[in-house]
Amino acid sequence: MDPMATWEKLLLGAGVLLVLFWMWPGVKATLEQSRQAEKDWKGLMLPLGAVILFVILLISMA
Repeated sequence: MDPMATWEKLLLGAGVLLVLFWMWPGVKATLEQSRQAEKDWKGLMLPLGAVILFVILLISMA
C-alpha cells in the first residue's frame, strides 16, 4: 500500500476538523451534564474489577 499523498492528508485533516466542529454542541452538553451528575464510582469499579479478575483468571489458566 502506497503512503498517502499530501493532498490526501490535508483532506483527511479537514474532514476530522469538520466532524469535531459538527459534534461540539453535543460534547459540550454532555460534559455539562456529567459535571452536574452524582458521582457513582462504585457502579463503575465493580464491573471493571470483575472483568480484570476474570482476565487474570483466564491468563493464569493458559
